[in-house]
Amino acid sequence: MAPSATEKSQAKSSGHKSEDVDGEHNDWKFRAPYKVHNKEGEDFNALYEASCHCGRVQYQLSREKPLSAKYCHCTTCQVLHGAPFQWAAIFEKEDINFTHGHHELGWYESGEKTTRHKLPCKVSCAYCRTPIMDEGRNMILLFPGMIKWKSVEERKKFMPSCHMFYEQRVVDIPDGLPKWSGMSGKSDLIADSPAEDVKKRKREIEDEEKGKDGKESKSSKKS
Repeated sequence: MAPSATEKSQAKSSGHKSEDVDGEHNDWKFRAPYKVHNKEGEDFNALYEASCHCGRVQYQLSREKPLSAKYCHCTTCQVLHGAPFQWAAIFEKEDINFTHGHHELGWYESGEKTTRHKLPCKVSCAYCRTPIMDEGRNMILLFPGMIKWKSVEERKKFMPSCHMFYEQRVVDIPDGLPKWSGMSGKSDLIADSPAEDVKKRKREIEDEEKGKDGKESKSSKKS
C-alpha cells in the first residue's frame, strides 16, 4: 500500500529530506520495520537508541525487552559477522523506528545471494557494513551490540536464553544455558545443557513419536 500525502508531509516536517521520501522507490520506508515515524514522542515511545559504527544508520526501540534473545553459532552467522557466534534479539517490526539512514541501508538475501530486498534478508549499513538486523516475513532479529546502554540492568534484559546450532561452534561456551544442535526447540540439546531441559526435550520427542505412531495407526486402519 502506497503512503498517503499526509504521511509524506509528516515525514518531511520531522526532518527527512524530500529525496528520501518522494517517489515509489521510497514507499518501503513507510512500511514496518522502516516506517517513518513523526517527531519523537508523538507516535513512538523510544526506550533505547542504537546506531551502526559510522553513525549513518540510527534507530530507536519501543519494547522494553526482546521477545526472545539467543546466541547463534551457525556457519552463515560466523561468516557474515566475522565472529565465532552471533547475539540476536527478536522484536516485532513495529518495535523499531529508524531516525537516520533510510537511504544508507543495504540488503542481502543469503539463499539466492542477491542484494534485492527479498524476505527473509539481512540488512546492513551500506557505508560501514555494520549488520543492522535480519528482516523476516513477520519479525526482525536485531543485534544488541549496537544499542547504547544506559545501565547494566538494561543490558541484562537482552541476555540470551540459549545457544542455537551449537554443533557448528568454533569455541565452547560453558555458561550452563541450553545448547541446541540446530534450531531452538526443534533439535537435540547437547553439551552442558541443564539436565532439566534435556529431560524436558526428551519427553517432548517421545510425545512427538507417540503422536506420529498414533496417526500412522489410524491411517493403516482406514486403508
